[in-house]
Amino acid sequence: MTLKQGKKRFSPILAGCLLAAACGGNAWAQWKPERTTELIVSAGPGGNQDLTARVILGIWQDKKMVPSAVVANKTGGGGGIASNYLSQHANDPHYLMMLAPTLLTSRIMGTSKVDHSSYTPLAMLFNEYIFTTVKADSPIKNGRELIQKLKAAPDSVSVAIATALGNHIHMGVALPMKAAGVDIKRMKVVAFKSSGQSLTAVMGGHVDVAASTFSALLPHVKSGAIRIIGVSAPQRMTGLLAEIPTWKEQGANAVFDSWRGVVGAQGIGEQQKAYWEKIFAELGKTEEWKKDIEKNFRVNHFLGGRDAGRYWDEQYRELEEALTELGLARRTN
Repeated sequence: MTLKQGKKRFSPILAGCLLAAACGGNAWAQWKPERTTELIVSAGPGGNQDLTARVILGIWQDKKMVPSAVVANKTGGGGGIASNYLSQHANDPHYLMMLAPTLLTSRIMGTSKVDHSSYTPLAMLFNEYIFTTVKADSPIKNGRELIQKLKAAPDSVSVAIATALGNHIHMGVALPMKAAGVDIKRMKVVAFKSSGQSLTAVMGGHVDVAASTFSALLPHVKSGAIRIIGVSAPQRMTGLLAEIPTWKEQGANAVFDSWRGVVGAQGIGEQQKAYWEKIFAELGKTEEWKKDIEKNFRVNHFLGGRDAGRYWDEQYRELEEALTELGLARRTN
């Protein structure tokens, strides 16, 4: 491309680029939240998503990273109520939502018409494994015994999950059982509104087994109220969980991990997207966040919006394949 000789016009676009360069290349320093931001979670208080969201808000407040923010618990419908709530605020950058595989699996199973592509990808945060637990005095002593009981009678044991059938937590226990030879379609699985509620149910003796990620488990493991009998990790964890055998060690050759991310409302602008990507990138670098990741036996895995979107596209394909194999895929357009 060559410039024509003679009088040159000074375009607004060029002026903006020069201004950005003069400001150290930060073209998005012009925007920040103008009112309270809502971080939407599809689980109730005490659930995994809720606990993570409150850690995020605590760091934002302590570091003065975001002017004002609150957690908005929108429970029910396997995440549908939360996603519908976000859909009502298109083009508004003050509404964010914690993203879990549940949104993808709900679309694949035909219970929802939206998935991650219906919103604005902002950040991938971390990966984590699924833990299967029983009450401390349960007659089920380990994962092998659970497998044996389920192989003999798949509906003889009730299994609590949050927040919807077919989601990542359900698969985190069902896929190892399938690998061990259990007829998982006959398993008695009960969905609760949060992992906090499902764990309360197992401690109260209302269900036999609960599956969840680790953050909701931590206080109950420390108090001795709950025993972990299996984890979907590829190898044993460290520290507090070093004695917990993987499913692979107990006759179920399966590994499964979950993840968490954040999306914004559909149609928000480039300045707003860049602001939130920067905020979540800075969050991932704080010592407080790193300590929470370590405490909950997670894997720190930050990706910006575009890369996060590609990651979730691949996750969608893998989840669709798994749910099809389980006979649960019923996507409707």
